Amino acid sequence: MTGIHAFAQKVIPFIPDPEKATGEAVIVCPGGSYHWLSREVEGTDVGRRLREDGIAAFVLNYRHAGTRYLLFGPLAIPQTHYPAMLEDLRSTIKDVRENASRYGIDPDKIGVMGFSAGGHLVLNLGEDPGEVECRPDFIVSVYPVVTMSDEEIVHHRSRRGLLGGKKNDETMRDRLSMEKHVPAYMPPVLLVNCKDDPTVDYRNSEVMDLALTEKGIYHKYLQYETGGHGFGTSSQSAPWYGELRGWMDSIPSFSR
Repeated sequence: MTGIHAFAQKVIPFIPDPEKATGEAVIVCPGGSYHWLSREVEGTDVGRRLREDGIAAFVLNYRHAGTRYLLFGPLAIPQTHYPAMLEDLRSTIKDVRENASRYGIDPDKIGVMGFSAGGHLVLNLGEDPGEVECRPDFIVSVYPVVTMSDEEIVHHRSRRGLLGGKKNDETMRDRLSMEKHVPAYMPPVLLVNCKDDPTVDYRNSEVMDLALTEKGIYHKYLQYETGGHGFGTSSQSAPWYGELRGWMDSIPSFSR
């Protein structure tokens, strides 16, 4: 990709045939507790499916703490924590927007989609007060990590990977609890999760849904009774992907 930033490990584009292209684009952020990345199920498989539906996809293998940090903690070298992954996502959406005409993309229809820890990352970008050109036009957050401060429902491994040596810093925990800082400019959000999620407590999505509702943000919350975690776009018991097109068409600024 022309002009792609130096931070991200790799951005993998999935560009649809021009006759199928909708003009929309999605930057895909796999999950992995901020320690690794689910590169296929929540990455390239998602990119291929979006491409099949005419949506350009860019799978972002963003920086993360790494499995060595999971095993060895502060002894691990190198150590990569917040805000490296947010910098990667910021730079990627900016690059995609700047190259929109090259890819047949509408620069006002570029969204982000994240899974698990990646779901936290895309919400973080939506709340980011930085450059407007780095702001997504919509957010899809699937079985996301949300809070970093609510001890009853926090996903400890993701908090450790995100914050590293600052994992006990109350200020950082609060700042990166997505349910606490929803801004008025938050883009439309689609939340998805399952009540039987064995990895990330389903109440993460519930507190995010409540926060979005309280701030009047255009959003939809799809909660399924079963489906678990880590299924990407494919789940018989949590068929959320079948709802995606309809939701995107419902976004006021996307009306055709």
